[in-house]
Amino acid sequence: MKELAGRLTALDPDAGAAVQVIGYFDRLAESRAGLEALVRGAAVLAGCAARLVDAERRVRVRVEADGKRRDSESPPDPAWPSVALTPGGASALWLERTAEAAPSVVDAVILERAAGAVRLVLDRTRGRVPADDPELVETLLDATAPEPARLHAARRLGLDVTDPATRARVVAPLDRPPRVVVAPPDTGTCGVRPMSVAPHPEDGPQPAPAQALRVPTDAELPAGRLGIGPAVPVLDLPRSWAAARTALRFTAEGTAQDPGERIVHADALGGIALLADLVAPGAEPPPDVHNLEVAAANAPWLLATLNAVAATTSLRAAATEINVHHSTLQDRLTHAESLLGWPVRTPQGRLRLQLALTMRHLARP
Repeated sequence: MKELAGRLTALDPDAGAAVQVIGYFDRLAESRAGLEALVRGAAVLAGCAARLVDAERRVRVRVEADGKRRDSESPPDPAWPSVALTPGGASALWLERTAEAAPSVVDAVILERAAGAVRLVLDRTRGRVPADDPELVETLLDATAPEPARLHAARRLGLDVTDPATRARVVAPLDRPPRVVVAPPDTGTCGVRPMSVAPHPEDGPQPAPAQALRVPTDAELPAGRLGIGPAVPVLDLPRSWAAARTALRFTAEGTAQDPGERIVHADALGGIALLADLVAPGAEPPPDVHNLEVAAANAPWLLATLNAVAATTSLRAAATEINVHHSTLQDRLTHAESLLGWPVRTPQGRLRLQLALTMRHLARP
């Protein structure tokens, strides 16, 4: 490398200097140099102060051209030459080069090589695992995966596997990968609980607490239909995942043609969850569901009206729910009963209606 740098310097000083920079940072990386040493190398080679700021991982290092560390809380100047640690990310490593200085090829090489070495150190020592890393989540939820692999995935996702009180649940969206969130030990449903991280020799230093997962409230959950699994110990998360997928089948879009709850918690289903085993998705729907679909085709208001009747405690509450007069609701129900072929205002008929609406969701492909 030295011989090559010497030859290139004779032909092109910038090219020779760039090769020397590459070799310098390669040696630092091979010796497992720390962040300060890497930033110092960038500062000394560039002849100006260098600054590393990674707010997510709470890293802030500034070294001046003389090699002395002097951190600063002032924000970096956007005009300084800079580079991001990840493609498309925000700038994280700067050379405090004044605006009057012309852009330098050597500066660009210093930034790129220093950023690459810094990235390796941060990934090794501070961790950079997104809370919803699909591969780790898939491993964690796979009941056939070896227990050590699932524990490793849990630790990398920020779950404290050493605390017996730790409980987590799975959120199953309709068209997106599942999410794993921590459930507070007191309620197991909502609220925020930062997760401590259990150190493990195979995983190296762990993500900072700022990266900890937290439990979203229903308002913070993503849009669309969602099944929420029960809160379980970490190694039981495959069971929560299965329950979340079952709960997802009971959800609805919440529209006039698909009325019902957009978010369903598996904990709240109780024995109703057994219906999921009896109604296969995409199979021939039960007769009551077929009658419901035929009736809905003849009356666009029917599904929303019947859902309000099935989901509220009284007919007056149902009328308020769909914003119609009580007498209008009575007229609609009389028409609906003639289309369905059974009464919906008796206790038995209302139960039959609830089951038909539920099985309608379950029968969807």
